Amino acid sequence: MVAAALRSLSQQEQLNFLLTNRIPRRALTQAVGWFSRVENRRLTQASIALWRAFADDLNLEEAEQQQFDSLQACFTRRLKPGARPIDDRADVIVSPCDAVVGECGAIEGTTLFQAKGFPYEIGDLIPDASLQKQYRNGCYATLRLKSSMYHRFHAPVDCRIEEVRYISGDTWNVNPIALKRIEKLYCRNERAVLPLIDTDGERSVCLVPVAAILVASMKFHCLPEDVELRRGANRIRCNAHYRRGDELGYFQHGSTIIVFASSHYSLLEHLRPGVTIRMGSALMRDTRKARTEPDASAAADATFFST
Repeated sequence: MVAAALRSLSQQEQLNFLLTNRIPRRALTQAVGWFSRVENRRLTQASIALWRAFADDLNLEEAEQQQFDSLQACFTRRLKPGARPIDDRADVIVSPCDAVVGECGAIEGTTLFQAKGFPYEIGDLIPDASLQKQYRNGCYATLRLKSSMYHRFHAPVDCRIEEVRYISGDTWNVNPIALKRIEKLYCRNERAVLPLIDTDGERSVCLVPVAAILVASMKFHCLPEDVELRRGANRIRCNAHYRRGDELGYFQHGSTIIVFASSHYSLLEHLRPGVTIRMGSALMRDTRKARTEPDASAAADATFFST
């Protein structure tokens, strides 16, 4: 009985992988992007109903508005004020988004993992020697935004952004099935690198939003809408200041953000693969600033986590 169930699960995973990856990924992504922008309320309602049939955890009760003119408007919905309290403790980095936690932990030199048995190097993901050195022996957390989740992402600390490095690439699905089959998947996909300069002038935190199939479109408020991108790596200068919790941009569908922190940060003890975390809840702690006396911080950390 158990063997039959495992065979069935394996067949489902194989079908999922074939349907979402062994297809013209870029063409399908462009087609879905076009469809999602069509403004027709009845078509949008029907599309959302179909979406709910496959994603029963889609929750629009927290959304600022309940009616949408297009599917894209639903994907990129804002939340009601106060829906995501921001942890304001000085010693923590907060989660930039709602997400399911994937692989996370200490970076072994410059090596980290996309899935068990699938390592990759910081340099494969971030083509910048100074950033590779900055996060050597640091820590990381992979945050996967499911399609049903809130799609906007926010500043995890008080910071400024002086440049965005946008790297063109493929649009592989970033779900767990693909991560167990495609080596260095994040390093193949379209992605951006956002080094955050904190209030001490250090680049202690870096965000790497990764695009995926049906997505391949990330919007950053610090960049003009009509920014010209070429194949390869694009280095786009800007000058934007953010407080912790301020909105940085959004995906047009679900995807992934990888958070890097330098070696004086550690992951919270509640953080592990499979846990769901909300934007604004504590993700990592600065071991230099963490208080040693007993307090309610552990309880506060656990508040925003679920399995």
